[in-house]
Amino acid sequence: MSRSPTLEVLLICTIVFIIQSLIGVFSAALATGLFALAPPFVVNPWGLITSVYAHSGVGHYTANMIALVLFGLLVERRTTRARFHVFFLSVGVLAGVSEVFISGVIGGPAGVIGASGAIFGLLGYLLAGNIVSQAVFRSIELSGRAQFGLFVVIALLVTIATGRPGVALIAHFTGLILGLLAGYIGLLDVRQPVSERPIR
Repeated sequence: MSRSPTLEVLLICTIVFIIQSLIGVFSAALATGLFALAPPFVVNPWGLITSVYAHSGVGHYTANMIALVLFGLLVERRTTRARFHVFFLSVGVLAGVSEVFISGVIGGPAGVIGASGAIFGLLGYLLAGNIVSQAVFRSIELSGRAQFGLFVVIALLVTIATGRPGVALIAHFTGLILGLLAGYIGLLDVRQPVSERPIR
């Protein structure tokens, strides 16, 4: 029986959280600073990766791990371990970078930490990559641009619905958009070829 990439990610997040907690005994600021993604990236380049698996507290960790298991176990059934891990990390990094960059432009918080951007990518993949969604996309006559616009609207609505103070909304939005696009073309799905319908 193959190993579950979802449970592997959960284990990585758990180990990172334990290390953070141990460091936090001495300095909470240091515990966050060592793992967060914050500009300038050259000062803490490992933050691109560690920020995806780190969390700011027990509640943050618990909520993300529940969502990871719910969405991850469904996505992993369609793909390989390697593809799952690369997708999770790539979406998480891109979501984090977009959060830091856009927040910096609009004067928001300068750093980000947590797996939620990547988890929203898994959710987006499930929303756009399931059989029902694919049937709907085939049945309605929408241009590629209109379909992309629909994805943006869906991502905005889901992001707003899950928003609250201190939540990385830009990372959530970015992760969800990336997941919707990946699900639409079947990027991770090894059971069928990637869709040939381009989003123009």
